[in-house]
Amino acid sequence: LIETSDAGAGEACPVIVVPYEVVASAIPGAGKGLRLTAPVARGAVIIAPDNLHTVWPEARLRQCAPDSIEVQASVRWFEQWFSITPEWTDECYVNHSFEPNGLWHLGFIFALDDLAAGTELTVDYRLLLGDEDPGFACAASGQAIRGWHWRETLSRSTAQLAGLFSRG
Repeated sequence: LIETSDAGAGEACPVIVVPYEVVASAIPGAGKGLRLTAPVARGAVIIAPDNLHTVWPEARLRQCAPDSIEVQASVRWFEQWFSITPEWTDECYVNHSFEPNGLWHLGFIFALDDLAAGTELTVDYRLLLGDEDPGFACAASGQAIRGWHWRETLSRSTAQLAGLFSRG
């Protein structure tokens, strides 16, 4: 396990590799958020998967009630496979934005730009919800958040990642 930060050191799944703190979110109605406490360079890995202990196929996950801990604590990792983290570790405080500053790609979160200390990390949840997920409303806009089909998700996140590293 990589030692992550004072706020989350020793957590087992996934690993946050930059200094951060969990605070009240600046997004109205979002609850808590994950705020960076040091600058992060564009393209840097902010969160990486580590010690994933529960991975289920979507068909099994959809047998659970929509308000079950399994469904509430799941994110699509790849194809029809979802990781489940009922412990609600600190990376669960990364909130949604339709204009995010982080890119979720196969369980990693990359900085989409140079991020200053004090920035609240956000990602587009459409990349980590399954297309069968009923979704929910965005706290900031009220707009529906629904996951894309796996191929669409992979295509979008891969293109964004490639663009992130192809620019100077």
